[in-house]
Amino acid sequence: MVIPARYAASRLPGKPLAEIGGQPLIQRVWSRAVTSGAASVVIATDDERILQVAREFGADGVMTAATHLSGTDRIAEVVRQRRWTDEEIVINVQGDEPAIEPALIAELAGALDAYPAIDIATAVAPVASLAEFLDPNCVKAVRAADGRALYFSRAPVPWPRDAVVAGQPTQFEGAWRHIGIYGYRVRSLLQFAAWEPSRLELQEKLEQLRALEHGMSIYLVTLAVSPAAGVDTPADLERVRKLFDGGRP
Repeated sequence: MVIPARYAASRLPGKPLAEIGGQPLIQRVWSRAVTSGAASVVIATDDERILQVAREFGADGVMTAATHLSGTDRIAEVVRQRRWTDEEIVINVQGDEPAIEPALIAELAGALDAYPAIDIATAVAPVASLAEFLDPNCVKAVRAADGRALYFSRAPVPWPRDAVVAGQPTQFEGAWRHIGIYGYRVRSLLQFAAWEPSRLELQEKLEQLRALEHGMSIYLVTLAVSPAAGVDTPADLERVRKLFDGGRP
């Protein structure tokens, strides 16, 4: 497992080192990841401050290039550094998810292990409201009967043709919200990272569409409810601090 952690987040610079319940954010994420049963957990960063803190609390940390455009590219560098084999499974746990459920991490790895033809595994949960369905910041996933992803979009999909009033849908039942955690086979990760951003990816600003456009198979693990949101903004940080102050481990 690899946790990418970048210092220069546009909305919350220094985010991985922000304090939550007496520990830096990145330590909270790492602690949850370690309890998932993963064979190894590596923090991949572009900043010496994050690397030093990670090593102080006992994590395996590595420096990666500052030029990576995404966490996926950063993880691919770690895979190449460590010479992991093509069939090994690597989970991408974002460095701003202190409430990530260890069971979800294990479930993604289990899905890849169970279905050898799958290249990537990720997760979805039911869309919870009409407002969420219409929100472009809520990425929707369209799921096939066998669990494969057919498409991802910021638009409200699938479009409920028979439940539209004045151009707006009135129903959202059966819609899935994408949860941004990924599991890869190493060979699939390296292929993905080698491709240029695709047309649909650039249009929707959704990296996973690059995999679909190139014919990769993405399996969607279904959750009953969406997990707690990560930390993107100062308001998110305060919300998560209250969560841990309330007794969350």
